[in-house]
Amino acid sequence: MSRMRGRLVVLQVLVVSMLALLSVRLWQVQVVRGAEFVTAATETRTRDVVVPAVRGQILDSAGRPLVRNRTRLVVSVDRTRLNRMEGNGQAVLQKLATVLNRRPADLRERIRACGPGVTRPCWPGSPYQPIPIDDHVTTREALQILERQEEFPGVTAEVQAVREYPGSSAAAQALGYLQPITQEELERREGLRAVISGVDLMGRDGLESVYDGPLRGVPGMRRVQVDRLGKVIGVERQVAPRPGDTLITSIDAKVQAIAEKALDEAMKSAPQADGAAAVVLDVRSSRVLALASAPTYNPAIWTGGISEREYQRLLSDKSGKPLVSRAIKGEFAPGSTFKVSSVSAMLNDGYPLNGKYDCPGSYMVGSRPFNNFRGIGLGTLDLHTALVKSCDTIFYRAAYEQWLRDGGLNPKGKPKEPMARMARAFGFGRPTGIDLPGESAGRIPDRAWKKELWAVTKDDNCKRAKSGYPEVAKTDPTRAAFLKRLAYENCLEGFQLRPGDAANFSIGQGDVLVTPLQLAAAYAALTGDGKLRSPRVGWALVRPDGTKVKEIKAPVVGKLPLTPKERAYIKGALSEVASDGTAAGAFAGFPMDKVKVGGKTGTAEVYGKADTSWFASFAPTDKPRFVIVAMVSQGGMGGQTAAPAVRKIYEGIYGFTPAGKPVPAALPNGRPASELPVIKRDGTVSR
Repeated sequence: MSRMRGRLVVLQVLVVSMLALLSVRLWQVQVVRGAEFVTAATETRTRDVVVPAVRGQILDSAGRPLVRNRTRLVVSVDRTRLNRMEGNGQAVLQKLATVLNRRPADLRERIRACGPGVTRPCWPGSPYQPIPIDDHVTTREALQILERQEEFPGVTAEVQAVREYPGSSAAAQALGYLQPITQEELERREGLRAVISGVDLMGRDGLESVYDGPLRGVPGMRRVQVDRLGKVIGVERQVAPRPGDTLITSIDAKVQAIAEKALDEAMKSAPQADGAAAVVLDVRSSRVLALASAPTYNPAIWTGGISEREYQRLLSDKSGKPLVSRAIKGEFAPGSTFKVSSVSAMLNDGYPLNGKYDCPGSYMVGSRPFNNFRGIGLGTLDLHTALVKSCDTIFYRAAYEQWLRDGGLNPKGKPKEPMARMARAFGFGRPTGIDLPGESAGRIPDRAWKKELWAVTKDDNCKRAKSGYPEVAKTDPTRAAFLKRLAYENCLEGFQLRPGDAANFSIGQGDVLVTPLQLAAAYAALTGDGKLRSPRVGWALVRPDGTKVKEIKAPVVGKLPLTPKERAYIKGALSEVASDGTAAGAFAGFPMDKVKVGGKTGTAEVYGKADTSWFASFAPTDKPRFVIVAMVSQGGMGGQTAAPAVRKIYEGIYGFTPAGKPVPAALPNGRPASELPVIKRDGTVSR
């Protein structure tokens, strides 16, 4: 009996102890940590949903859309949540694929992370943001997903704005494209998380990249109440997003279309042509009216994700690398269009403006003859006629004489290098600073550059001087022998600027490289007020209600070291090239009495390829308003391919046709837009 009583006592003690422990725990939960658990409970009943802002449009100078938004139903998947499920959410993807009429493997490909060895489609963005997998969803498909959320955890269907390009491929490289932000970018760029929503895309090239911040706007936030299945049962708090600003550009959509068509026809006329570019500048402001590059592509290819095949096509040599803008990134020998810099260097170095100069068919530069075009001598000329007829030997001689005065192969002190110094004053050898990413600097091969190149290539040249070029010798023994001899010379003396280097420099050949945009900016300075400006594509940022945020002006970055008289002399010579000089054939029948066009042709030799065709122009010659530069890689002579393309652009701008029948002018009276288009509060645009 006593044993039973003892057991009851022990049991009572245990019960009392447990009740005491429960009381203490209840006191802890309700009193000590009560507020903490209330907050936690609230958090489990609410969700903060980031509401992306509508991205701003990109308009042309007349208010016509170059890039606009179109709403679509988009299905997205939270990969992180999916991977936490049994079988990595394979069952959910299977059901989703059935609803969307897609293969489960296709959906799995779209949500996998991009990386080494992973082909597209894949997800290049952050793993913590929803991944769009289909942007062509019907209302019925979206409702099936939203009404059965318990079957589709981690899957959302909502209306989103996607980019649309009314001009198709027009100005594609200048406009750019959008891609998801990566986790690495979020971690690397401080403060980016505060202005980026989970579904925001970022500009990856062109204007979309440079003006990404203003275009993106500010995301909003919506705190919603949800049940245990994640269904929304109410909205607790909401902060509206602020739409992105509208970017008004100086591009004129009509002029851009004309330039694109002219390049396309120029490439078709030259069977070997593998690329082309055209730049149209307003001489007075250095605003870009058109910026074309061929081959091109439609940037809509990025919307909804790009396939590996499409991506590789954009980068392949076979397709001409359409992703690359030849207008700002392509570097080419400029040929005789460069002579405006060389003649300026001669004047700056003391050569008389009104002097007489011999133009023989050939001129000895050191021990090597340098020939005029086709070896034809033109007699005694002034500099005016030298530019009109494009005499080479006058410039060979001047360059050689300047090279000798600098000390030749063994300069003493600091060489003057008049040709290189003037080229840099014209803006060559450095980016123009245009408001587009990835611009190339070109190349001005002076003595310092030769030394830098030699330091980098010496070891390879010395090795080649011994081993030769057996891979070349199999098909071209003569060239292999030449390359071996050249490698030997560069091994020993590659740091020296040779007389031939100086001669080639003077006519825009050899190692000289420029971009079409650099050439256009240089001609705008020469034929304008003498000030070198950094061109601009963006004109103004405007809020959706029409309030102007900022006007974007082309800054002055230099001044040509020429007197107004010298600039007028050079401009006067160039004014006769299209009527009586090397471009006369291309402009035969053009109404010069209405609009006189000036300019300079260029035909640059490229080993193993057809010549690069150039024409740099301006019009009207008395009071220039436009500079138009066209370049066709492997297009042949400048007057044969590039000049006709430029003519077509002028005809479109002014409304001329070869038959003399007037057509609607892209710019009536040859006047670019001088005032910003007005954006009304309802979003419509007027002039």
